[in-house]
Amino acid sequence: MNATERWQDMVAENLSIASVPGARAREISFSTVQAGMAGAGNENFVMPQASFLTNFQQGELRATGNDMDFAVQGPGFFTVQMPDGSPGYTRDGEFMLNSTGQLVTKKGYAVMSGSGPLQFDPNNPKPISINADGEVSQGIDIKGKLQISEFSKPSKLSELSSGYFRSDDPNMLPLPASNTKVQQGFSEAANISPTLAMASLVTAMRMFETNQKVMSMQNDRMGKTIADLSGTN
Repeated sequence: MNATERWQDMVAENLSIASVPGARAREISFSTVQAGMAGAGNENFVMPQASFLTNFQQGELRATGNDMDFAVQGPGFFTVQMPDGSPGYTRDGEFMLNSTGQLVTKKGYAVMSGSGPLQFDPNNPKPISINADGEVSQGIDIKGKLQISEFSKPSKLSELSSGYFRSDDPNMLPLPASNTKVQQGFSEAANISPTLAMASLVTAMRMFETNQKVMSMQNDRMGKTIADLSGTN
């Protein structure tokens, strides 16, 4: 029951971020763990154990017509500066310029280049463009190159809110992008299917209810057995 309750919570979280560009689905897997001995023959009995992992499969790229929308095609992440100054990683490339001309995310986090936050001239009317390798220009002026990070084991990234990740393992350093390209005017959809998520939610709820009924039946059976042995009936 505890495992299926956690399953329902996970599906609810997936549904809550299904509209966030670049968000990654959380998935659950069940295994068994030995829980002790039972019965006159000391038979082993097991209980289910739930494990969670993040699905990093590519989401659908959708044309937006907005030149400030960027999408990564491949395993890489945009590198941003979190409020505490540490690097964060996201697939959400719906960027904008703040009042000082700095390229930022919707949450206001600075988007990083190899030499620091990307800075533009807010008084320059020239359009911003980017090539497939992440080199960004304002008109004919090259402003820098997006810092696209890849990881050998992205499953070890720690998930934050709203599609952001961070690396807490000092041995897992970001790698320069070698298999990732950037597309301007596109946004990557979350790799979450609301329809499949709703189906999983129904399945999890039914499993919870079934286990609840089994527990209730066992409780009634044990109560009847105790009453019979004590001769109270």
